[in-house]
Amino acid sequence: MGTTAVLRAAGRWVAGAALLAALIVGGVFVRGFQVAGHDDRGRVDAIVVLGAAQYNGRPSPVLQARLDHARELYAAGVAPRIVTIGGNKVGDRTTEGAAGAAYLADKLGLTQPDGVLTAVPTGNDTLTSLRAATSVLAGHGWTHVVLVTDPAHAYRAQRIAEDLGLTAGVSSVTDGPAVEADVQWRYHVRETAGLLYYLVLGGSSGSTDSVL
Repeated sequence: MGTTAVLRAAGRWVAGAALLAALIVGGVFVRGFQVAGHDDRGRVDAIVVLGAAQYNGRPSPVLQARLDHARELYAAGVAPRIVTIGGNKVGDRTTEGAAGAAYLADKLGLTQPDGVLTAVPTGNDTLTSLRAATSVLAGHGWTHVVLVTDPAHAYRAQRIAEDLGLTAGVSSVTDGPAVEADVQWRYHVRETAGLLYYLVLGGSSGSTDSVL
């Protein structure tokens, strides 16, 4: 085979590989938009709130929107309990999971939140937080859950939860910074990259789950 033929064959291979990669990336991106609008409200064992930034126990606007949505689902009878997850960053005096549980206890008027609220204060990204949560959930026999998070984050969170052995639906927030039009596209792009990283390498991309 001559040099020209080899170059042509290599060019076709590269073009084919590029096309396949584009189709995969595009498929993940589109699927992310499809799952973003899900609002699963069938009866489940637990509502799981994905963590986001908190400031010395005060939920950030992103986390507060997730917690308020979880409270709405709880009031609607979707599950008899809410599990808040997420660890802390260096210098934090509390965790995302603990801050979320405290916020909900106050909003729900619970002086004895045991049985209704469970905090899993471990993990600094979606994968490690859900891995820790799955261990706690499985220990109680709570394997059918609804995940509460931002629309763009929903598909990645659901995929990871299902890979960890949970039967996971999604109910995305409809209010808060994460649903503002000016952040949606870049949020979806970032989440597509994060999911592709997870699918290829089986780990976290290291990106934060917070929008702001």
